[in-house]
Amino acid sequence: MMGRLAKFSINAVALSVLLVGCTTHNTPVVQAPKKPAAENVSTQESAAVEVWRQYYEANVFDSGSTKTPYQMMLPEQFDPQKTYPVVLFLHGAGERGSDNQAQLNNGGKLFAEHRSDFPAIVIFPQAPAEDYWAAAIADRSQLPFSFDYPYTGENDVPATDALKGVMAITDWLSEQPFVGTSRMYLMGLSMGGMGSYELLARKPDTFAAAVIICGGANAELAGNIRSDLPVWAFHGDVDQVVIPEYNIRMVEGLKAQGNPVKFTTYPDVNHNSWDPALAEPGLLPWLFSQKK
Repeated sequence: MMGRLAKFSINAVALSVLLVGCTTHNTPVVQAPKKPAAENVSTQESAAVEVWRQYYEANVFDSGSTKTPYQMMLPEQFDPQKTYPVVLFLHGAGERGSDNQAQLNNGGKLFAEHRSDFPAIVIFPQAPAEDYWAAAIADRSQLPFSFDYPYTGENDVPATDALKGVMAITDWLSEQPFVGTSRMYLMGLSMGGMGSYELLARKPDTFAAAVIICGGANAELAGNIRSDLPVWAFHGDVDQVVIPEYNIRMVEGLKAQGNPVKFTTYPDVNHNSWDPALAEPGLLPWLFSQKK
């Protein structure tokens, strides 16, 4: 049985966070870099961008079977004796890699700018360049792209290694006393939206709400998602990368079983529906108001 794999060490001045592997099972110790994440931001980028990136700390979560790079932001004046909501954000295919930076490109600034308004532990894991969050098979030979989603929630299709790493992080967080487990939230865009739907089925009792942007899944998956889970889904109505139908069938399936679902479509918007979605003034108030 796997023991505790990580723990927080709080720097009272910088409020930085370290995930440190324990010595059980010969798990190697992994520590956050000493310098702020903004060090790698181009000097040609604005100072404002550098400021918000410094709220995040880069690290690697080692579960023993997977190693997942991630960026994490703590609330201001983090107090480990209190409990906080958690936001887990799954990026799109374009942010895959090993730099442990690109996953912040969409969404990272939003949470940093509202850090005081919505104190939360915000985590952006990064998938490897050749992996997916979801068990999806893509055909990109022509537009629109097409996807097959073999996982139904009831078969034995395994999670990808990338998603296994995310599930390990999720399991660890659920055990921590400073995490408000009734307020754990999931967000994902594009490939991350696909992975979010799958994660909701693989971990049906974990999340209090989900935001799915230009995602999709097997239509049968909806029946394996907790029926009281609130979902706000978004899509551009001319998306040629992930066609709206992949999201619409999930929205319809969730509504049919009683889920409280909001679905927002953007006319004449192609795949980058995350731009208007993340700019929705009601998005964060809606998300942080949800409890299970």
